[in-house]
Amino acid sequence: MSESKELLEATIKGLEEKVNQLNNDLTTKRKELEDVSKPELLQSVYDTIYDCVNDGVGEFDFEDSDNYDFEYEIDYDGRIATHSISFNGADYIVEPIFKLIESRFKIINDKENDSI
Repeated sequence: MSESKELLEATIKGLEEKVNQLNNDLTTKRKELEDVSKPELLQSVYDTIYDCVNDGVGEFDFEDSDNYDFEYEIDYDGRIATHSISFNGADYIVEPIFKLIESRFKIINDKENDSI
């Protein structure tokens, strides 16, 4: 009886290991499938874009209250409270980032855009 129990436990353990390996393989293949249609980007180009974004965001003044819209409300205790804050300075962040990118790359038209 104990031999059959040990055999079943070993079989279960072996099957669990196979299932885990198959799940790992499935995850890897799903990631490969996601990446198959993505355009390729050299690491050096990625690093340059990263630096542009980092520099552009670093130069932005997040403390400038003109970049935010505040909506106030009066709560039940009669106190004035901030109901919501909206950030409206996204364009002021995006523009310097793309200017940095344009200054570091030669922008060319895609083949698809040439026929339009």
